[in-house]
Amino acid sequence: MSAAIKLSFPATRGFWEIPVLFEDDHLLALDKPAGLPVSPEHEDDAGPNLMQLLHDGIADAKPWAKERQLTYLTNSHRLDADATGVFLLAKNKPAQVAVTNQFGSEKPLKKFIGLAWGSPLAARFEVDAKLAPNPLKPGLMCVDANNGKKSRTEFEVLESFSDWTLLRCLPLTDRPHQVRIHLKRAGFPVVGDEAYGGKKLWLSRLKRDFRLKPGREERPLLARAAVHLEELSLTHPVTNEAVVIKSEWPKDIRVAVKYLRQYATGFARGNNGNEEDNF
Repeated sequence: MSAAIKLSFPATRGFWEIPVLFEDDHLLALDKPAGLPVSPEHEDDAGPNLMQLLHDGIADAKPWAKERQLTYLTNSHRLDADATGVFLLAKNKPAQVAVTNQFGSEKPLKKFIGLAWGSPLAARFEVDAKLAPNPLKPGLMCVDANNGKKSRTEFEVLESFSDWTLLRCLPLTDRPHQVRIHLKRAGFPVVGDEAYGGKKLWLSRLKRDFRLKPGREERPLLARAAVHLEELSLTHPVTNEAVVIKSEWPKDIRVAVKYLRQYATGFARGNNGNEEDNF
């Protein structure tokens, strides 16, 4: 089988070459890039989305689909448009049902890393807050104690910087934007997640002697929500064997953490990501 799946969207000349992380007769795991939604985020969203591109490739008998003899492919869990990492699909209905049931078991099948604003006081903490679609902002979620669905996420501090924290995030339910909105709820919005109050990360704010070459414009180190699904664990739907699928951190998160380690190890100014003096 090919080590990557090539997808294109003629309307925008978009092109993606998505690495395959795991594959057998029943499952296919891809390394999803940032900025490509899994499905349309709004009713009138005519842009590319991963599931439609995959289904179009199967219908058009693209080489990657033809060599696999694919006639069925559906996603087994959620992954936000900005998020990167492991994205699991099922190649047949029985596998789909079995895997989907596991995601409803309230076990930490997914391990995310997230870079957030602020400094949690505890090394481990948990957010248990029901989530529902935001009635005022289509495509976003909100905490809704009355009408929301049960949502719970466990967090562990991996590394602390002056005004930022690298966290392991373990969602025990599978809701849209769950990790992001639960971190906002805790007071630590995700870096680059402007939809939920997380500001971009700039090298010029970290490096005191930062200078741009004449005519150059600075780009943020992180301009999208810094959330990455680095590991997915499940019981195989047919063999019942333990399957662990891993994804390496994307370049933007690696570079951001590198500079934070180099320039942001001083005293934290506040314990939440909403302080005005946080850049």
